[in-house]
Amino acid sequence: MRALDIFASADVIAAEDTRSLRRLLDIHGVPLGGRSLIAYHDHSGAGVRAKLLGALAEGKSVAYASEAGTPLIADPGYHLSREAAEVGHLVTSAPGPSAIITALTLAGLPTDAFFFAGFLPNTKNARKTAMQEIASVPGTLVFYESPKRVADMLRDAAEALGGGRQAVVCRELTKKFEEVRRGTLADLAQELKDQKVKGEIVVLIERVKPNQTDEADLEAALSKAMETMSVRDASETVAMAFGAHKRKIYQMALALKDH
Repeated sequence: MRALDIFASADVIAAEDTRSLRRLLDIHGVPLGGRSLIAYHDHSGAGVRAKLLGALAEGKSVAYASEAGTPLIADPGYHLSREAAEVGHLVTSAPGPSAIITALTLAGLPTDAFFFAGFLPNTKNARKTAMQEIASVPGTLVFYESPKRVADMLRDAAEALGGGRQAVVCRELTKKFEEVRRGTLADLAQELKDQKVKGEIVVLIERVKPNQTDEADLEAALSKAMETMSVRDASETVAMAFGAHKRKIYQMALALKDH
């Protein structure tokens, strides 16, 4: 209701997708009253932002809506919000749905601490490196992912973080075809390997549990890492990914090499 009041009273309205916002305003009976909808998205450039800031400088109020979900959370609007605040304009929020929070409430993983990593890199090696860098974060890991890459992402996560780590794949949250899948990274990777997935995806992975790490997962990760790395580099990478003791992992790697 607060958002509808804002749209009804704003002097200028901007949106990531003007067609979607126009449809929503029509549904809720909010008249434009001669106001135009200004498109502001990732490809708008500084020109549109300058126009909106100019309206604020004239004392007008500007309302901005993202396509789906809370603006500025993995959505356009960050630069507009920051620059408006920097020159002294009041910036406030009428929060919309948030896929991150919705996924956390459904996943069944701990929510006392979590880390939102956004979208991972497209390439396999860069993606695995990015996951290894946050593997030891003491909280639930949350990612956005493309439906075309989610199976590959789960496979790489199993290799980088350990296949036994619990994970949840949430699809199309709050929409008609909402779906939540739970299981280990290895199981989910296998389950989605040959499936065509559609919609918006959130992947959640449980926090590292150093004292409960499956030795088979450690050995599998070491064997995989040693295909392209030296024993020392593979040991350091796996130890960091699992939050395990480096010396223990190094000794395990030496034993695997001898075997």
